[in-house]
Amino acid sequence: MARATCSTASPQLPTGLPGPMDCENGTGIDEFVLLGLSSQPEKQCLFFFIFLLMYGAGLLGNIMMLILITLDARLQTPMYFLLRSLSVVDVGFISVTVPQMLAHILSSSKTIPFYSCMAQFFFFYVFGVTDLLLVSVMALDRYVAICNPLHYTTVMNQKVCGHLVAGCWIVSTLHSMLHAGLLLRLSYHGDNHLAHYFCDHQPLLQLSCSDPSINEAAIFFEGVVVILGPFVFIILTYARIVATVMKFSSSMRHKAFSTCASHLTIVVLFYGAIIGVYFLPTSSYSSERGSVFAVMYTVIAPMSSPYIYSLRNKDVKRALRHLLEKGVFSR
Repeated sequence: MARATCSTASPQLPTGLPGPMDCENGTGIDEFVLLGLSSQPEKQCLFFFIFLLMYGAGLLGNIMMLILITLDARLQTPMYFLLRSLSVVDVGFISVTVPQMLAHILSSSKTIPFYSCMAQFFFFYVFGVTDLLLVSVMALDRYVAICNPLHYTTVMNQKVCGHLVAGCWIVSTLHSMLHAGLLLRLSYHGDNHLAHYFCDHQPLLQLSCSDPSINEAAIFFEGVVVILGPFVFIILTYARIVATVMKFSSSMRHKAFSTCASHLTIVVLFYGAIIGVYFLPTSSYSSERGSVFAVMYTVIAPMSSPYIYSLRNKDVKRALRHLLEKGVFSR
């Protein structure tokens, strides 16, 4: 049996963005070449083992959270219902890009068919935007729990949470259909080297021979509503939470801030990286900066999320200890 090794072959780097002659004389593109994170062959094995480790840790953590929340009756609350939904999305989010990147590192071929690239873009957006919207719903949950605790069970019950999660999926799917459709209307000729490790928005726009002004307008205007809107909501929500918590006693204040710290960490990881990539004009986009930010929100954030929540959460640690004592994971 052949032994898998890190490929030392690297695709020929493009000489620049498509020019007028490339677009006029080039043939239509039926596949893209993903250049990956680095063109230096000696770094490929290092990247492979680092991302394989992070991918495994992300799957393990999120699946563990799914099992714990599903099996432990004490975790059947709105907050954990939302956290379980977040774990489902994170598994899909990290699986859209990382396995392909690992396969490309081991293979001499770095190509992806055109429509497979568009499908990857679509599902990447579906999972990514759903993740962002769920984070804002979780902020609402913390707001009601801290600022209006007497009405928490009626405002944030299972039915309401189910509707909110379904709404997140619907909005993200419509959002992704819009942007995927706008990408499909563009023409691609000549250079097919995509300066990224997956099919992302800005690298695809840079390769297009068409005018991307409509796509950029959609990113700025529709994206402001879908992405920056929830971010502003989170900021305002936590401003109200902080104002309320400051009226608590010292011990209650510490407990309230502790429950919010994990959520705020995920908010910073996600929104900080995404705003740094998607809300700048295509002309000022840097593939190096884009790749670094992309690793933060496509790999590090979904990998870290279950550990950030579980390590600071006594209920989750107690549920894990209880299930281990019952031998659930040893059967």
